[in-house]
Amino acid sequence: MADAHKKVRVLVFGTFDGLHPGHKHFFQQAKAYGDELCVVVSRDDTVLQVKGKKPKYTERKRLAVLQKIPMVHEAVLGNPGSKYDIIEELKPDVICLGYDQQAFTAELKPELKRRNMEKIRVMRLEPFEEHIYKSSKLNK
Repeated sequence: MADAHKKVRVLVFGTFDGLHPGHKHFFQQAKAYGDELCVVVSRDDTVLQVKGKKPKYTERKRLAVLQKIPMVHEAVLGNPGSKYDIIEELKPDVICLGYDQQAFTAELKPELKRRNMEKIRVMRLEPFEEHIYKSSKLNK
């Protein structure tokens, strides 16, 4: 008999340029909101546009690392065009944002509504020792 319980899909976005304990904590928090954790890895060009510099590791290397993490159900590269197309494609029930994530977040809820995806819950996660585990500090 098929499982009657619909799996709750949680989506997170990020650069993930060298994984550290803060990322692990981020994934654990996000996973607590559902059954499947999907990770969208920012494209190299997007990272350059948002952060003003290229990531330390290429998008392919960052993706390969995330695909090996047991709690990550699926890891994919972001879309080079619209940042919202990947949301339509992956159909999450919940989107979890990092405590300091600013890129594309201000317009997220209005854009979800415009695309008839307003049922997606958007959650802001808590930091984990951000004075130590923050990629911008670790990747200097």
